[in-house]
Amino acid sequence: MTLTLVAAAAAGGGQAAAEPATELTPLRADGAELIDGYGRTVLLHGVNNVDKEAPYLQPGDGFTLTDASAAILARHGFNTVRLGVSFDGLMPTEGVVDHAYLDRVESVVDTLAARGIYTLLDNHQDGLSNSWGGNGFPEWAIRARPSDGEPNPGFPLYYLMPSMNQGWDEVWNNTFGVLEHLGQALGALAERMNGRASVLGIELLNEPWPGSAFLSCYPDGCPDFDAKYQRALQQLTDAVRARNAEVPVFWEPNVTWNEAMPSHLGKNPPITSPNIVFSPHDYCIPSQLAIYLGLPEELRALCPVQQDVTWSNIDAFAERTDIPTMVTEFGDGDPTVLRNTTSRADERFVGWHYWHYSAGDGDPFRGDLGRELVRTYPQATAGTPDSMVFDSSTGDFAYRYHPRRASAPTEIYVSDLFHPDSYEVEVSGGRVTSAPEARIVTVEADGTDPVTVRIHRPGSAGADLPVGGGTGSASGLPWPSSGSAGGPSPAAR
Repeated sequence: MTLTLVAAAAAGGGQAAAEPATELTPLRADGAELIDGYGRTVLLHGVNNVDKEAPYLQPGDGFTLTDASAAILARHGFNTVRLGVSFDGLMPTEGVVDHAYLDRVESVVDTLAARGIYTLLDNHQDGLSNSWGGNGFPEWAIRARPSDGEPNPGFPLYYLMPSMNQGWDEVWNNTFGVLEHLGQALGALAERMNGRASVLGIELLNEPWPGSAFLSCYPDGCPDFDAKYQRALQQLTDAVRARNAEVPVFWEPNVTWNEAMPSHLGKNPPITSPNIVFSPHDYCIPSQLAIYLGLPEELRALCPVQQDVTWSNIDAFAERTDIPTMVTEFGDGDPTVLRNTTSRADERFVGWHYWHYSAGDGDPFRGDLGRELVRTYPQATAGTPDSMVFDSSTGDFAYRYHPRRASAPTEIYVSDLFHPDSYEVEVSGGRVTSAPEARIVTVEADGTDPVTVRIHRPGSAGADLPVGGGTGSASGLPWPSSGSAGGPSPAAR
């Protein structure tokens, strides 16, 4: 028997925030998946909010996220924010942690949690330190300084400055104990977040530059540097875990990754610490050159080629390490470049943080940007994902998973951009348990057979899943197939 029901959206044209059907629980890495406290596989879509200028995270500054901006994010289905924190803010004076800054970080984390949003705390830097016009490391922590008359070309070319490379060498060689100080600062941050279920994790360092070893990273990555870098990551991980044993720790590849160089993290030695998440970025360098250096925008036609290389590097890393991946930065405002990331992420069931959103942006997610980012997607799956399709031209969605025991149902956010008033849901192998007006559709399996969920416009034929697993996008790595979804017996809202 086939049954299709139409669901009316919440009052106000779907303007109510999409609160999760279950409370936030601490997340943990289990193999290549992120798992919540109910035993479900979690998928996270979100944005960055990174304050790079002191005084950081000031209430009412128009940049720091507020309850109103958190409500906008929740309404559009974003369930995570990558919140920038600064070593300079954590420890502006050598050896002294600024607890007032921790109070402000804590306040933003709690504001987001109240809207059902996880926070990834990102130790952010660009250009090492203010000495080079950058941000991140406090000036007292780095002894190197620009030479008299040394040209500073600004971001991103200032990474080639000899003096900045000397500063990065100080970091990786721990010449003056900077890693101990950074570990102390991140440990204090981790300790303050103890007991907060909404803390997704702590990212140890944004876009780390190899220093004077950078040329060794081309054209095939730099195993010698990555071995040294991994020792630094492990030292910082140990400092965090000494103060907060449960929080996931995010490891980012050295920033030559953004130029499509592979990472050698986890090769020598393997990554054995529990609860580690890989956090690469996915930027198109031709597009970035058009933005920052004024080169022709037609260069963006090369983006699919480069981004295919980046995602093949992600596949290789995942196969080698069997730890979760989350893309913690991508996007430059061009919808086509965004689609290169979101479609490839869907193919692999990988979460992401879009760059960038601040409180002063209001709601930028209603136009072309939103069509790529405000997606119908399974935020939590009571099972193992098998195949997923989202059509960003129509909003039609289809998903198949293999159920497993969990103490909460599968939760699927329905895009309020594509379906502000109504939608249809068809389910085979399970049943819908949410209310007809729900922005979050909940599904429970009937048994152990695969569950297929299709959500689409009323009267639409909807999206089709490929036969035998994988996704409906044109490229990427299909998920393993565990059999057919079986014949339909849809229940719907």
